[in-house]
Amino acid sequence: MRNNRIGLKLGLIIITLFLIVLVFLGFSIDRMFTNYYYARMQTETEELTSHFAVMADSTDATSEQTMKTFAEFSNVSVFNIRQDGAVILHSGVHDPSDRTFIRTSDLKKIFSGKKVNLLYEDTAGHRYFVSGQPIHGGEGAASALYVMSSTEQMEQSLSGVRNLLILSGMGAFLLALGITWIIAQFLSRPLLQMQQATRNIAAGELETRLELKSRDEMGALAEAINDLAVDLQRYRDTRQEFFANISHELRTPITYLEGYSRVVKDELYETDAEKNQYLDIIYEESVRLQHLVDDLFDLAKMEEGKITLVLEWVDLSELTEHAVRKVELKARVKNLSLLILKSGTASCVWADGKRMEQIVLNLLENAIRYTEHGGIKVYLLYEAAAVTLIVEDTGIGIPEDELPYIFERFYRVEKSRSRQFGGTGLGLSIVKKLVELQEGKIQVSSKAGEGTRFEIRFALQSGCGEGST
Repeated sequence: MRNNRIGLKLGLIIITLFLIVLVFLGFSIDRMFTNYYYARMQTETEELTSHFAVMADSTDATSEQTMKTFAEFSNVSVFNIRQDGAVILHSGVHDPSDRTFIRTSDLKKIFSGKKVNLLYEDTAGHRYFVSGQPIHGGEGAASALYVMSSTEQMEQSLSGVRNLLILSGMGAFLLALGITWIIAQFLSRPLLQMQQATRNIAAGELETRLELKSRDEMGALAEAINDLAVDLQRYRDTRQEFFANISHELRTPITYLEGYSRVVKDELYETDAEKNQYLDIIYEESVRLQHLVDDLFDLAKMEEGKITLVLEWVDLSELTEHAVRKVELKARVKNLSLLILKSGTASCVWADGKRMEQIVLNLLENAIRYTEHGGIKVYLLYEAAAVTLIVEDTGIGIPEDELPYIFERFYRVEKSRSRQFGGTGLGLSIVKKLVELQEGKIQVSSKAGEGTRFEIRFALQSGCGEGST
């Protein structure tokens, strides 16, 4: 039980609630029986008093003896009292000298024609129901008749009922205790499994999975934990891969810079042409290093929401043609065709021109990098309220199970061939961030071995060239 504290707490809560209900129910039943017995005995005592009053009012000479006999038979005590307090008649086991139950206020009520009822306890602790009624004479009440009925039998009956309630309550409590233990174990077991799973995940065992198939909140929570483990595992793997890639990407240009700069510094070249070749390599590698650092810096700023957009009216058609011209040489080196196809009436987009060009260039360079045969087509589809930019290639494509992750930072398709294709896994993540920052939408479709198609959609606004508002 020490390792199942939640089960213990859950069990305690359930059993506490059950005890509260059980005690409340027992108290209610006890009061119900008590009130029933008291009401019944009060009614019986009042009826006996009425009978005795009729007997006392009778002019028969034997009425007094009849009252005594009836009092002994009914196991009650009878007091017939004059207005001055003197006892005319007494019958029964109660001590006739004990008259503390006779109160002046009650006598006044009786002699005024009213009835009184009270519960009386004598010095010995015996309890009685006392009922008082007037005995009518010629004019008004001639005397007051008190009938005392012992509550002993009633209290014995109530004691039996209470004992039965206690035994039933104890049985119900024991039964509830067992059922509560089973329920607590049943409900807490999934939580304990989740606790152990989360501890394993926190300890780095990200392959941990929960096998809970219920369709309630427990099942939903287990599914969320499994999804979290999957995301953390993917994040860990991509982070490790990213650091490995970044280390390699940094090491390669740094090695070139260090090696060729030493060659130039130590004049280990034979001709000026060879020297210029080494300097070109140093320059190219420094540009490559700068490009990598810029990508990382841009992504970090976008992640923190600190990037600033310079919005202006942008002719997307002209911008796309300019970007295509920049990558034509790379496409020509790989013998790839590069076409621009337009449809509709060209219009301007309210966006950041520099960032829009960065989006198009990243998509084009990504298409060229992963395409070996065929070519790349760029579509510009103008509609009444929006423009769609499509970059479609005939490259290696993206496996269907990897499509949901390609916009995540550090993620790379064709990991085993990453060195061949280059890239750091940042380009598409940057593209998605920039598109969303400019209120656009991007989606991708692909088939492995056939090619990939990126679609970006921006809303068109009237007022091209009129400036910002």
